[in-house]
Parts: sequence; C-alpha cells; structure tokens
Amino acid sequence: MRKNRDTATSSPASSGVSIQQRRGSTTQNSGVGSIGLPVLGGRGRGVMSDGHMQRTFHEAMRQRRTSLPANSLSLNGAKVTGSSLSEAKGLIADMLMNKELPGNVASCLRAVTMLLEQRPLPLNGLLNDFGLPSVVENPYGGESMVVGASKPRISNITFSTVTSATGLPTVPAEPNKARSSSYWKTEASPSNNNEHETPVDLLRKISVSRKESGTHVDTVVTTIDGQRYDTRELDTDPDLAETAVWSFPIFQMSRKHPQTILSRLTYNIFQQAELFRIFKVSPIKFFNFFHALEKGYWEIPYHNRIHAADVLHGCYYLSAHPVRSTFLTPKTPDSVLTPPHPHHQHSSIMSQLSTLELMALFTAAAMHDYDHPGRTNAFLVQVEDKKAILYNDRSVLENHHAAESWKLLNKPENHFIENLDPAEMKRFRYLVLEYILATDLKQHFEIIMTFTERLTEIDVQVETDRLLIGKLLIKMADINSPTKPYGLHRQWTDRICEEFYEQGDDERRRGLPITPYMDRGDAQVAKLQDSFIAHVVSPLATAMNECGLLPILPGLDTSELIINMEHNHRKWKEQIELENGGSYEAQITCNGGTAVNGVIEEESASTSDSPDPRRDSPLDSDLSQ
Repeated sequence: MRKNRDTATSSPASSGVSIQQRRGSTTQNSGVGSIGLPVLGGRGRGVMSDGHMQRTFHEAMRQRRTSLPANSLSLNGAKVTGSSLSEAKGLIADMLMNKELPGNVASCLRAVTMLLEQRPLPLNGLLNDFGLPSVVENPYGGESMVVGASKPRISNITFSTVTSATGLPTVPAEPNKARSSSYWKTEASPSNNNEHETPVDLLRKISVSRKESGTHVDTVVTTIDGQRYDTRELDTDPDLAETAVWSFPIFQMSRKHPQTILSRLTYNIFQQAELFRIFKVSPIKFFNFFHALEKGYWEIPYHNRIHAADVLHGCYYLSAHPVRSTFLTPKTPDSVLTPPHPHHQHSSIMSQLSTLELMALFTAAAMHDYDHPGRTNAFLVQVEDKKAILYNDRSVLENHHAAESWKLLNKPENHFIENLDPAEMKRFRYLVLEYILATDLKQHFEIIMTFTERLTEIDVQVETDRLLIGKLLIKMADINSPTKPYGLHRQWTDRICEEFYEQGDDERRRGLPITPYMDRGDAQVAKLQDSFIAHVVSPLATAMNECGLLPILPGLDTSELIINMEHNHRKWKEQIELENGGSYEAQITCNGGTAVNGVIEEESASTSDSPDPRRDSPLDSDLSQ
C-alpha cells in the first residue's frame, strides 16, 4: 500500500506515461504524443493541420478519466456554462502535459487558457427556502450549529483529486482504465411487454439476470478468523432480496445474523452493482475486511454494525431508484444500471456515478462509524479525550472513524482494492474520506447551502458536483430514521435514547452537566425527535425533494421518505401536546404544515420488537390502492 501511495503522488508526466502504456500506444509506432497529439519531426518544430487538431481534441476527450464522464454530445451544445469552461481548461491542461508538444502549439494553448475566465457563480435565492434558522442546537450532539450568511463559492472548478486540508490538486487526471462498466448493460433490459414494471421489480430482475450470467462469486469463503460465508446461500437469502425496499427488515436480519449483518449486506450490494467483476475484487480479502470492520463496531445501542448496515442500505436505495431530478439526464458514463426503458422517463443517481465513485460511497457508508464509543464529539472534547486531542477538537469521531477503518483496510489480508491503479487508489481514498467527514452534523447546513447555491449550475459531468450529490446521499442515509415507517423509526429512537442515557450516566459520574435529552431521569423523547426532525432532517429531506433527488414510487405523488417523515413528526407533536395537556404547539412544523389535533394511539410494549417494519406506516393504505 505504501508503494501505491508513493506512486499516486508522482508527477503529471509519470501519470501520462501510465495512460499511454495502458492504451498500448507508443510514440515511435504511431507518431503521436502521450495524449494522442500528432508530433512531426524537424528541429523540435511541428505543424498541425485543422484535421489533426480536431482529431487531437476528440482523442483527448476519449482519454478523460472515468470519474469525469464526457461524451461527444456535450461538445456540440450551443450553451456555454461555467462547467464547460472549466472542462475546457482541464482538457487543455491535459494536452499541455505532453512533453513532445511543439512549442508553437503549446504557446497557443496557453494563450487560449488565459482567455478562459471562470465566471462567478450566480447566487440564487434558495438559501432560506427551507426555513433554516440562523443558529440551531444539534439535539444529537449538544453543539450549536451556525447557519451563516451566504457567500460566493467557486465550486465548479474540476480538480482530478484534491486534499480536504488544502483544496489543492494532488494527482493528475485519472487514467481512462478500460473496464466493462464503461458500456451499458444489456442483459437485464426490460421487455416491451413490461411497461408498468416497478423499480423494485426491475432491480430484482437485474439481480437475477446477473446471477444467471455467472458474474457472482461462486465459492465458499472462510475469513482469516474462521468466519464462513457461502455465497450461494447469500445469493438466495430472502432478507437480502428486499434491499430495493425502503422498509428493509434490518432488525429481522440482525437477529438472524447478529455478527455478520454488515458484511452480508455489503456483499449483496457489491454484487448488484457488479463491483466484484468490474474491479476484480478478491472475495477472501473482501470478506476479511468487511467482517473485521463489523467486528470493530462496539456492542452499543445505536452506533453499531446494524446502524452501519442501515446507512449502507440507505445509500443503495437512494442511488439505485430512478429520480425526477432535472439535472440527471440519461447519458452513457461509467455506469452500473441499464439505460432507462423508453417508458421510464427518469434516471437513477447510480447511472450518473462512475463505478469507482459508487464503490467509494458504499465502502464509506460501511466504514463511517467504525469504532464509535457511544459518546458525542462534544463529550469527547469536554473530557479532553485522546481522540479529541489528536484531531484538535474538529470532527473528532469522523476523523477517527476514517483513519482507523483505513488502517484496517491497509492490512494485506484485507486490501480488497489491490487491483486499483495508483491514480484510482488515490481517488478512492479521497472520496471515502470526504464521504465519511460529511457525516459530521457540524457540516450539515454548510453542505445544504452549498447544494442550494449550486442548484441551477449542477452538472453531473463535473466530478465536484457528483461528489456533492454523494455527500447528500450518505448524509440522508445517516439520519434516515424519521423517514422510515414508524415501526422502524420507533426502534431506532429507543436505541439512540438509550445510548444518550448511557452518556448522561457517564456525565453524572464525572460531575459534568448532563447534556439535554440525555438524563434518563428526565426523559423527553418526543421533544428530542420533534427538534431533530424539524431542525436537522426536514431541511435536508426538503432540499433533496424539491430538486427531485428522492425516489418516488409508482402510484405515489411524493417520496415515501417525505410521507413517513411528516407522519412520524405529526405523531411526536401529538404526543407532546398530550404530555402538556394540549397546550404545546411545535415551533417548527414539517414542510410548512401544521400540527394535527388529536391524541396519539397507545403504543403497545411490543412495538419496538415488531418484526413488521411497515407497522403503522402511512404508506399502507396508499400502496394498497
């Protein structure tokens, strides 16, 4: 791994050589430079015809990295946007990397670069559309989260890879590694007779088709610590057949497989996305890593391997289902799912991400709370925990999760990404770290505002915009509990409250002030959930819903996430009114709605243990129609 890191930070020139070698071309045989630029002899001077220049341009476009999909249609559009200008600058930079470029041509290209000015982003009026308060308290951590004033961001500049510390490019453009995922899959295309096939049916058909095609890992794997996985059994697990459903029976599965729920679900999702085949992933190293990862999650009520599996499932669901966003149009990048059926007018987020980005998102979801101690960042800072000292009180847990899980991945027996080339390895690490760090609620409103400011300019052909979308997905998956059917939401609520009470007990033993909502002697569950939904979940869910990033099932007018969130929020507000004799009115209502009068029905003691994840769901009646 150390060798890969050193190689990944090599000079742009060395990266150009690796691209040339991968494509199998040489200057001596073809008379072209490392990016396909014609080079003619004669005392270091060259002449390029118009035909040569046009062919050079298209050849360079074909060699753009897979994480920045581009097609010929984008070259013929009449509208010039900021993203297209930055893409042109990146293209010229790639051409200038050729050391054999004639001097006069290089001078011309540099002159063109000087003429390409990055226009400033327009500031739209969306910042306060979602009712964001200027300062809110994080009910799940105790910190104050400041929603600052809008400021211009130049965020559509396309870097191949940047460091989160400096924001500067660190490696050259990703090589266009030839992978089968560069082509649309045809084996699972729906027939013309299934015009009304639901997305769930389509995803199941894709899974079955892939199994029949022999792309699954057909072997029995035993990990280094003796855990046995039978992939034939995994491929036929009835619980894993429900991964395309939002009400995935996560607790039912955890009771059956308490020690392997995360590794089993990760295998299923990697299989559905064909990541084993695309990246030639070693099954033994894959299971070694993800089983070691799930073993590193503590046996605590909430931030455990079940939560990690739930967040992974959320990322898969949100990316796999078609959405109605205007900036997600059917294209042909390095994608996973088949092209939309003629009768399906919408595209999935998964179809717009490169397979490297997709694997990074799923891996980050599994890693994002590794070795969580069941205490908040604010607590660790207050008691001067060694992790807080190490990370200077900033995103303490998120930095710890990322660093420790990456160390685990670096062990030779766990390194399932060994077949990535140096540039891909660097890009994969960058994406994983960015996704994990985005789960810090301190960054919550900053990410939402960045998205709303960029909304009219978002271009999925620009990798920074795709990264922003990926951050929204993992954040939504991380706080998805209020958007689940009430039976699931209630179980997650009981678990987070118990973990909070354990922190409150620890604070009492240390003689510290007890954080709000964490005193088991003064339980305020309904107020906690009302605050969390109104201040944290609703702004993010509403922002994503307004721009069409939340899937909408056939037969529904809005996303089931929004339906569930409004229903759950209403139940908590009704409980607050009951506890206060009907005198309490919620300060912030979900989506601008009003509190519903009435008394919440009595919850039986078996609600939290109910195996039916759709218990008391508002979708029961809607889906039956």
